[in-house]
Amino acid sequence: MIKVSDTAKKKVIELMTDDGFNPETDYVRVGVKSGGCSGLSYDLKFDNTKSEDDKVFEDNGVKIIVDKKSFLYLVGTTLEYSGGLNGTGFVFQNPNASRTCGCGESFSL
Repeated sequence: MIKVSDTAKKKVIELMTDDGFNPETDYVRVGVKSGGCSGLSYDLKFDNTKSEDDKVFEDNGVKIIVDKKSFLYLVGTTLEYSGGLNGTGFVFQNPNASRTCGCGESFSL
């Protein structure tokens, strides 16, 4: 399961609405792809369709879909949002990551 913090929920709803998505029916698609300075990087986008291979979760009122391959890397992850001086954006608190890069956008196991 993937959890969503209160701060991330507020930002997801704001951004989904701005992009023409409905936060009550559409999804946040979270995935993992090769790349980044640590080997794997996170991918986050909005989507209004899901495939039969997607895992579907809902936490804190946010619907999340993850493909099967990415799910293995993301089990137990919490999606946070940081708006501090050191950078603004979504942050993944992933207990499976053994190493992350300085910006937090990539990781390795």
